[in-house]
Amino acid sequence: MRVVTATAVGMLIPNVAAAQGLEHIKAHYTKYEYRIPMRDGKRLFTAVYVPKDDSETYPMLLKRTPYSVRPYGADQYPDNLGPSPLFANAGYIFVYQDVRGRWMSEGEFVHMRPHRSRKTKPNEIDESTDTWDTVDWLIKNVRGHNGRVGIAGISYPGFYTAAGIIDSHPAIKAASPQAPVNDWFVGDDWHHNGAFFLAHMFNWMARSGRNRPEPTKKFPRATFDYGTPDGYEFYRRIKTLSEINEKYLKDDVPFWIETMRHGTYDEFWKSRNIRPHLKNVKPAVMTVGGWFDAENLFGALETYKSIEARNPQTVNTLVMGPWRHGGWARGEGSFFGDIPFNAKTSEFYREHIEFPFFQRHLKDVDADPHPEAWVFEMGTNQWRKYDKWPPARARSTSLYLQDGQRLAFKPPAENGDQRPYDEYLSNPDKPVPYIGGIVSGMKAEYMIADQRFASRRPDVLVYQTGELEQDLTIVGPVEVDLVVSTSGTDSDWVVKLIDVYPDDYPDPKPNPKAVRMGGYQQLVRGDVIRGKLRNSLEKPEPFQPNRPTRVRFTMPDTYHCFRSGHRIMIHVQSSWFPLVDRNPQTYCDIFQAKRSDYQSAVQRVFRGPQTASRLGVLVLP
Repeated sequence: MRVVTATAVGMLIPNVAAAQGLEHIKAHYTKYEYRIPMRDGKRLFTAVYVPKDDSETYPMLLKRTPYSVRPYGADQYPDNLGPSPLFANAGYIFVYQDVRGRWMSEGEFVHMRPHRSRKTKPNEIDESTDTWDTVDWLIKNVRGHNGRVGIAGISYPGFYTAAGIIDSHPAIKAASPQAPVNDWFVGDDWHHNGAFFLAHMFNWMARSGRNRPEPTKKFPRATFDYGTPDGYEFYRRIKTLSEINEKYLKDDVPFWIETMRHGTYDEFWKSRNIRPHLKNVKPAVMTVGGWFDAENLFGALETYKSIEARNPQTVNTLVMGPWRHGGWARGEGSFFGDIPFNAKTSEFYREHIEFPFFQRHLKDVDADPHPEAWVFEMGTNQWRKYDKWPPARARSTSLYLQDGQRLAFKPPAENGDQRPYDEYLSNPDKPVPYIGGIVSGMKAEYMIADQRFASRRPDVLVYQTGELEQDLTIVGPVEVDLVVSTSGTDSDWVVKLIDVYPDDYPDPKPNPKAVRMGGYQQLVRGDVIRGKLRNSLEKPEPFQPNRPTRVRFTMPDTYHCFRSGHRIMIHVQSSWFPLVDRNPQTYCDIFQAKRSDYQSAVQRVFRGPQTASRLGVLVLP
């Protein structure tokens, strides 16, 4: 969600189209700029917009961001305020703060600053203390408030929102972490199950990862020229990860260098996992995410689950819609990629979910209590409400890989198959693309894109059901349980769950992109694990060549109805490039791998009665 500025609010989210207008904001709000002192003496730059109408008091809505609170200057105003125009029209005090060490705030910036559970020094700080000190100062020094504070933010500001409600200040009554980052090694942004998301991290760090030497109003994003629109070819020409710093970043992006030094889930990454610290959360919480968020789908789901587990008395709501990263904060939300939703999902969210949540908890406006979960069901394209997530009535079952490229809800039969596996050759020099077409970085639409380009590759195994006789709805996490082998000593394993449309499915009208929907293979959920980390993200283990080995991991939740007449498809492959860097398929520290480490390998996926491979899913009866 774009929470309280017209500037970028998350990992490079575009501006929200709808705006109140500069003249309207200037006519109805007065801007103040403060440098709020923290307990260690550092001052954080904060812009506050107060309604000129002083006939009533207003709640404060705070956003803490590393992406700048510009425009700077007490006489400089943005052209919109609030998560949506509804907030400015209703009357709120809007507060925006540059976090420690960014833009105009003092101090040192630390990516995903670790939370200090036991603060032994009076001036020891983390993001929870900076939030506390900010709110305490605001309550004591800003006029016209009603004593209540809300916090919200998307992506990185979503992390600051979640961090700010740990041992929260009593004035904070409502918080909405949206697409929050919470674990950069397990499932957010830079890694999934230890596999390195190369295209996304390089693109972001090359532009936004450089240090700010001192407080400044002008710290523009760097530009990077790929030299070609073809990101697949750009990254394929880079033979080892170490070449990226040498050729392009040149020791100017400290966090990239740290990432290259920490290839396992060591203390560097564990300390940046906020989930264990989400305790003593007092305000009502509404965590928001998108089913097709390529950056922080994991963070939204895991933040909700962590707060639920550790704070049983807290009002804790999950909202999941059919959106890309931050898509709920802009536009209508009526489609994504090639897929229409037959509903203005983003507008519905802003008007009927987000605004009433803050009105209820910050203004005592009578609004219906939120359900535990507002979730959008893909396929049927409708909002559902549940009192828990996943729904209590969901039942577990498994989709088993079968011979003949078949997929079924029953284990493989004893049929004397002399070859109870399928195999392919994985060549690091010709990896499987993560998306069809020509793109430079991580294209957000890959999360929902047509997979026909991959189904036709010889290094992708394809399994599918027959036509479904009735609707089948899958909810919650997807458990991957494979028995595999490799002729190498390491390998990545990518699994994709796909909805195959009927051959006679109609094309959209109008159809400016000339999309052919007959036989469309829509990605529902896909993810990857770095094979050497299959048993422990902390302690890598090589594969024994050609020995059948079990590999398990969990893909993030989904909510998708496979309609009657559709088919369910599963892909298994060993590369997803350049979304994920190439695995050399030789056991080594991949961040320090040599060119000679990259070797082709024969990969096998077993599907016999004693070596069954499956996806565990929850279905609604």
